[in-house]
Amino acid sequence: MYCPFCNEADTRVIDSRLSSDGHQVRRRRECPRCNERFSSFETADLGLPRVIKRDNTRSTFDQEKLRAGMLKALEKRPISSEQVDSVMLRLVKRLRSSGEREISSRQLGEWVMEELSELDPVAYVRFASVYRSFEDIQAFNQTVEQLKQHHFSDKKSTHETENKK
Repeated sequence: MYCPFCNEADTRVIDSRLSSDGHQVRRRRECPRCNERFSSFETADLGLPRVIKRDNTRSTFDQEKLRAGMLKALEKRPISSEQVDSVMLRLVKRLRSSGEREISSRQLGEWVMEELSELDPVAYVRFASVYRSFEDIQAFNQTVEQLKQHHFSDKKSTHETENKK
């Protein structure tokens, strides 16, 4: 690996560790020419399915584009970077484990909305309003009502479980 400071072609690994999620290796490196130290991260390059868009065009899955869309929905919400990273890891894992070579953008959007509905209801509604291209207030209200019913049924089942203990 090239040194980012002096562009030396050969750097030496002085320490390797697994990241906290176990999907990345963090390597501490040192340049023999300038003696600077830096970190590099190594991940397995596993093929992800191609995304079939609404107009039937296909593109490679872009994790940063997905993250940007989620971050836009989560703007000014009390959600940490670690929570976003965790959602992204689950989504990528779900994509890989699907075993599909191609996945529709509609399916991917539904998975994102599932995650956001659990993470932050406001972000869910924001994402859904863009993703589903609401044409009128009725469609928006319908989504909010579905979210209310989902959260009410979750709280009710949690409450019933606690009462049985």
